[in-house]
Amino acid sequence: MSLVEYTAEDAVAVLTLNRPPVNALCGDLITDLEAVIVAAGDPAIRAVVLTGAPHFAAGADISEFREAMRSGGGDVLAARLSAAVLSLERLPKPVIAAVRGFALGGGLELAMGCDFRYLAAGARVGQPEILLGLIPGAGGTQRLPRLVGPARARDLVYRGRQVGAEEALAMGLADRVVPDDELADVTLAAAREFAAGPTAALAAAKRALNEGWGLGLSEALAVEAAGFSSCFAAEDAAEGVAAFLEKRPAQFKGC
Repeated sequence: MSLVEYTAEDAVAVLTLNRPPVNALCGDLITDLEAVIVAAGDPAIRAVVLTGAPHFAAGADISEFREAMRSGGGDVLAARLSAAVLSLERLPKPVIAAVRGFALGGGLELAMGCDFRYLAAGARVGQPEILLGLIPGAGGTQRLPRLVGPARARDLVYRGRQVGAEEALAMGLADRVVPDDELADVTLAAAREFAAGPTAALAAAKRALNEGWGLGLSEALAVEAAGFSSCFAAEDAAEGVAAFLEKRPAQFKGC
């Protein structure tokens, strides 16, 4: 049985972590995650949802940490998860994390690799690694301050503090908070909306936003200009311009 299930419908892929009871992140789960991220790269897929139940992911499998420490390879699991999060972040299409229950440690890092985080009202998120004498190892110290600012990131990382959905929304760590029983429907509706959009333009926008961060202005503008140029030559751009001039809804094909 795969520890990450993959389903696809209406150009939307749903990746579901499936390691009960709390989706603790282990080596085998990361292997399966790597495989479904590759599958989600299929051009026929135009939006992605990442989720898990009853918890998104309550962090790394600490028993594997102990074994890795004994064998002298304690950083391997974090390095593999970091690479998987980066692969998710680089998918050239919108990715939404649908978070219920806990998203802690590596689970939150995984969610932060997505473009959007939709949280169930009862969700709790945080980076509690410091309570184990560790620090986040799959991007948490870098992506968290970009989302919430350095002061709040320090508070969460230094104290290992968990926050509820509403506080996560207030600080910018969540994009939407919805009732627990509506999370799947709301997230899928948003994914389908993206899937009906101009895929090439969304990919270019994602690349410009992600790659431009931290660059000097001239370099970042060059990334944006290259994306604009690639969009300008795409069929969807021609359709979008024609639809605007003809005063009708655009019918994007994702190319």
